Amino acid sequence: MTAAIILAAGAGRRMGGPKALLPFEGETLLRRAARTALEAGCSPVIAVVGDWDPRLEGLAVLPVINPEAAEGMASSIRAGIAVLPPEAPAVLLLTVDQPAVDASHLRRLLALAATGPDRPAACAYAGTLGIPAVLPRRCFPELLALRGDRGAKAILLREATQGLPFSEGARDLDSPEDLPPDSVRR
Repeated sequence: MTAAIILAAGAGRRMGGPKALLPFEGETLLRRAARTALEAGCSPVIAVVGDWDPRLEGLAVLPVINPEAAEGMASSIRAGIAVLPPEAPAVLLLTVDQPAVDASHLRRLLALAATGPDRPAACAYAGTLGIPAVLPRRCFPELLALRGDRGAKAILLREATQGLPFSEGARDLDSPEDLPPDSVRR
């Protein structure tokens, strides 16, 4: 079964605190992403978080604190990959800030990945490939070698990655203005 790593350790400086803890549609962005990955059938689901309470009670999610979060996204990818079970054939990487991502979309991405299990599968939007993305086990060593505020995009662009059209993927929540007006702050 494909594992999922939710990259949620960012400090959220533009949001005034961890973005993962912002309320959205009745739950935190992190709970929403975790629930979505679980509903899509991922196991295990790992949430890489900062040094704060992830508020994931009642969900079968393993929180992993990233003490190197200030480095950027690569450190969170490394932290998540490091705790994957050895039998995990692939990993779904996702973040908390893409509101259009739902379980149905993730199931379509996982199904696409299953058609070519040795190839990555990623969402296609804004003229490129990006997350959510599924990377096979053979890519894990390269994911562990990532450094800085870089994700897996270079790997996706270099590989024969299968793309799933997802124009809504370009919308993310990066600043308070991006939140719906009815969102209640922490």
